Amino acid sequence: MKSDWAARAVSPTDAVAAIRSGMTLFLHGASATPTPLLASLAARDDLEGVTVYHLHTAGPNPHTAPGKERQFRAVSLFTGEPLREAVADGRADFVPVFLSDIPGLFLSGRIKLDAALVQLSPPDRHGLSTLGTSVDAARAAVDSAPLVIAEVNDQMPRTHGHSVVRLARIAALTRTNRPLHEHVPGTPTPVESRIGEIVADLIPDRACLQMGIGGIPDAVLCRLKGKRDLGIHTEMFSDGLVDLVASGAITNRFKTIHPGRIVASFVNGTRRLFDFVDDNPLVEFHPCDRTNDTALIRRNDRVMAINSAIQIDLSGQVCADSIGCRIYSGIGGQMDFMRGAALSLEGKAIIALPSTAKGSTVSRIVPELTPGSGVVTTRGHVHWVATEYGAVDLHGKSLRERGALLTSIAHPDFRAELRQWLLGVRHYLI
Repeated sequence: MKSDWAARAVSPTDAVAAIRSGMTLFLHGASATPTPLLASLAARDDLEGVTVYHLHTAGPNPHTAPGKERQFRAVSLFTGEPLREAVADGRADFVPVFLSDIPGLFLSGRIKLDAALVQLSPPDRHGLSTLGTSVDAARAAVDSAPLVIAEVNDQMPRTHGHSVVRLARIAALTRTNRPLHEHVPGTPTPVESRIGEIVADLIPDRACLQMGIGGIPDAVLCRLKGKRDLGIHTEMFSDGLVDLVASGAITNRFKTIHPGRIVASFVNGTRRLFDFVDDNPLVEFHPCDRTNDTALIRRNDRVMAINSAIQIDLSGQVCADSIGCRIYSGIGGQMDFMRGAALSLEGKAIIALPSTAKGSTVSRIVPELTPGSGVVTTRGHVHWVATEYGAVDLHGKSLRERGALLTSIAHPDFRAELRQWLLGVRHYLI
């Protein structure tokens, strides 16, 4: 079987030869970005009006370079660092959408895909490859696009769950043996470490965790090794989870949905993480319309959803996708898990953020969001908010009470200003 599929392999240039002007494509993302296919596609000068949908990608994005506007239009469903400049300059578009809704856009034909460009693990003796490190919306793209073009990478982990792609489904493939794009975690700052301590204290034994990537999630995870029987049902995870599994804190014993298994939609991290998920039957990858389904999330008890924010106003409105009008990331799965955790028995929905930005010169807790900012989590959905100065629960609190609670965990340098604003706004005192 191996020789059969290997004989089908062509160059990346030949693999994307079937792409025509005017087509709509899906591009696999994060560590699974099929960079050789994307580079060959962007190098073509015979294309016009090709639309490329994707979540956050890793590595170069040559299709969004200045001068490529006639050939390609990238449409970001979640904007990562490589695409921020292109979106800000108007060379690419951004769609605000819940991650859980994206597969339905493809499967329903609301976004009609002509082709999917993906990176796969090598097929097994049954002719079955997998979507590897990112199932998320790629599952729906592969299932709905008439044309599937694949980079089959010898170094892509083989993953369990709903990640299988039949070799017969692939119209053209190229074979590579290259390292995946890695996200190397940094060392948490003192502020992130303090937030990690505060949030970790909110998490009980037998909790079911959802958290993202970055210094704060890593700071939380490294403080949970003394917990017992934790479970994982999350949109994604990174390297920090590996040590927590090794410590024995994670058993998944008391989960209602997929008991005994770590459940995620994608991973993003280093080779150590990729080796951990490779052929690991205790880790299941599912599409993001399942991992992020609020009706499923809430069925697990003690769901702890830990998410970040760029800014929060004194009424509790959370901006997590933009800095003013400038798109920074996306809605993603924050609202899916914030609501799911809030509805879970003994669950906690937590927004964790440093109290300041720009070298402590700007407060992230503000009277009003910066004009143009997007509200990702509404003030009706927000519950716990944590900074390095503590954690407060806003659920069921009045506007006046919320303002006072959030001021109490703001940086001390900004508390007087926030209190003065509250005194000057009559509706907060009614």
